[in-house]
Amino acid sequence: MDFNHTEDRRMLADTLDRFIGQQYDFEKRKSIAASAHGFSAERWAEFAELGAIGALFREADGGFGGAGFDISVVFESLGRGLVVEPFLGALLAGSAIAHAGSAAQKEILAEIMAGSQVAAWASDEPESHYELCRIATRAERAGDGWVLQGAKAVVRQGERADVFVVSARTSAAVASEDGISLFVLPRGTAGVGLRGYPCIDGGRAAELTLTDVRLPVEALLGEVGQALPTLEHATGLGILALCAEAVGAMEVAKAATLDYLQTRKQFGKPIGSFQALQHRMADLLLEIEQARSSVINAAAAIDRDRLTRERALSAAKFTIGKVGTLVAEECIQLHGGIGMTWELPLSHYAKRLVMIDHQLGDEDHHLARYMALGRP
Repeated sequence: MDFNHTEDRRMLADTLDRFIGQQYDFEKRKSIAASAHGFSAERWAEFAELGAIGALFREADGGFGGAGFDISVVFESLGRGLVVEPFLGALLAGSAIAHAGSAAQKEILAEIMAGSQVAAWASDEPESHYELCRIATRAERAGDGWVLQGAKAVVRQGERADVFVVSARTSAAVASEDGISLFVLPRGTAGVGLRGYPCIDGGRAAELTLTDVRLPVEALLGEVGQALPTLEHATGLGILALCAEAVGAMEVAKAATLDYLQTRKQFGKPIGSFQALQHRMADLLLEIEQARSSVINAAAAIDRDRLTRERALSAAKFTIGKVGTLVAEECIQLHGGIGMTWELPLSHYAKRLVMIDHQLGDEDHHLARYMALGRP
């Protein structure tokens, strides 16, 4: 199989890398990440103009990509720049709408791709422990609509979202695979509470509370109680995106560390000439290539049968979690004390790599899941 990117994907990657390098330098990124909004609406619109959001969706849904390698190309570039704009929410919520939405609901996709709507994914709960089926939020029929009660945790860019895709249980027990439904929830709906806070790796998130939230019947996304395949589909794309983002961040951390080893001197020699440090760096390079291979494998498997796809995704997320932590630790240690300073970009890349491990399932969760899935 040829894993070389198509000309279109190479052009997209070059365009994104150039734009991020010119318009999203480290100081600009730091100010955006620490802002009250947690991202830049201006930059979000510019990313949309470049086609970076549209590349996440298939042509049938109004985009011009949507394949595994399209998603990985975009997010690897975002990882290199530590971009905090709400790409992951757009991918998760948008792919769920594309997968199960009605014609009217899919009209939202055009606004998401145009950058005029911010979409947020609200599925994780305080007690879910990464399990997709562990949903306690309830949705009950009330007349010709629905009433939602519950809470969602760590909703990225939730404070500024225009639309949420929310999971809720319409039947069965909390951990059952049956009885899960998805709903499209517009901003400003009565009964929706948001408590925002800054994230340790930049940007903002929110805790979402739902108290007697009334939605019309057309807010239901897909069939009642049959949302697990859509939930799994969207989460899988999100896992692939996070893994690709991590590879981009690893590449920057690696390059910065190599440069430091070649310029920092002790005893009149670059510290990169010391054999012990060379061995550590060589091991790190091999681990990063292993991580990249796992992302390529996951991207290639994204449209295959469920078992093959889910095993490849969990294998990639496990590898990224393990290697990402190693890269963060080794690059900081090879830099010495300066590696921990706020002014040096490396410390921000290290934090992002560590936090990616905790999004959509950490390495322990995905190792257990890979084993539970069994062999194809």
